[in-house]
Amino acid sequence: MSLHETGPVAATVYRGESIENTHVAHVAVVDAGGRLLYSFGDPSRVTLARSAAKPAQALAVVETGALERFGFDEADLALMCGSHSSEARHIERTRQMLAKAQVSEADLRCGGHPPLSDAVYVDWLKRDFKPGAVCSNCSGKHAGMLAGARSIGAAIDGYERPEHPLQVRVKHTVAHVCDLPDEAVQWATDGCNLPTPAFALDRLARLFAKLAAAHDAVSASSSVSPRTAALARIYRAMTAHPELVAGEGRFCTLLMRAFDGELVGKVGADGSYAIGVRASQQTAQLGAEGALGIAVKVEDGNLGVLYAVAAELLVRLDIGTPEQRARLNGFHAPRMLNTMGVEIGHLAFSLALESHR
Repeated sequence: MSLHETGPVAATVYRGESIENTHVAHVAVVDAGGRLLYSFGDPSRVTLARSAAKPAQALAVVETGALERFGFDEADLALMCGSHSSEARHIERTRQMLAKAQVSEADLRCGGHPPLSDAVYVDWLKRDFKPGAVCSNCSGKHAGMLAGARSIGAAIDGYERPEHPLQVRVKHTVAHVCDLPDEAVQWATDGCNLPTPAFALDRLARLFAKLAAAHDAVSASSSVSPRTAALARIYRAMTAHPELVAGEGRFCTLLMRAFDGELVGKVGADGSYAIGVRASQQTAQLGAEGALGIAVKVEDGNLGVLYAVAAELLVRLDIGTPEQRARLNGFHAPRMLNTMGVEIGHLAFSLALESHR
């Protein structure tokens, strides 16, 4: 493990035999009780979870009763948790959600932007398409927030502001589900114009361990708390509709498809990722009591490196089968080619996990 000013280097990019870039990262692996099992770098690094926090934000909306009131289904909930690619199915479902909640695109307080999908971008350029708010990769979350505001009888105007009654509920829910007092969570403004939380990296792992543990609990018993049932509902929605959480060819979608309900994963902009793994013999061998939560932060925000590190962690922790992990090879070991198709470099890992068992 080589050290950098801000932490240990997790991955190095070589061009030929020369070092092109080094990437500092931090990792936290916890079990369903929040106990730290493994780490790399600083597992307490205060991290802006960005879109990796969407399941917790969606939880606050679920607990308003908005899904029942407005007839939102499992796929709508998945889109609320997603950072979608602005594919036609994503935009159309956002519009349907707005119609169900009896609000309009004009009520959204997110802006249009270039899509996360290159294929969609090419299509937009060909058609000279100008994206509106429904095209935002966070439009599902915003549609859910509007429904949540209506469900608690609050004004929809200003639903995105930190002082709005819905956002006050969201802040409390996020802190509580991460086992933190409200004041221990820092808040900033995300790219989509909603508040976004920052907390210790191991708390992000804790959130995703809770998602997986909730699914295990509901599978084992019909008698669970409303909060556990809501978390399980979110887990089920995301894993049943991974194409709505991201999009065709995206890491989150391929990850959840590859593991077929055994884990849930979500990216956050600028280099954060979280995975929740259901309890199994493999998680028990890692020393986990129940489900497992994994959180990663890559300091320079490089998403390609982030996905590679996340895939490498699944290998090092022996999560799933070699066949399942192989379906992520395009992200785990991306070929570095120049414009003539010549391979010019490679990515190497230096992830020596420290055990806290």
